[in-house]
Amino acid sequence: MSYAGYVIAAYAVFIAVLLWDFVAPRIRIAQVLRAVRLLARRDAARAQPDAQELKR
Repeated sequence: MSYAGYVIAAYAVFIAVLLWDFVAPRIRIAQVLRAVRLLARRDAARAQPDAQELKR
């Protein structure tokens, strides 16, 4: 009886989980950075006076 298939499957699962542990935080960091950039752009646009606004 050979356990090669089980061992190979166990190593494959281990590698998949290891890769996910490496990639998942980077995806989350990219999402957070994008959200912060969009928020900063929105705040900067809100702070600038509107050129179309009527002045008294």
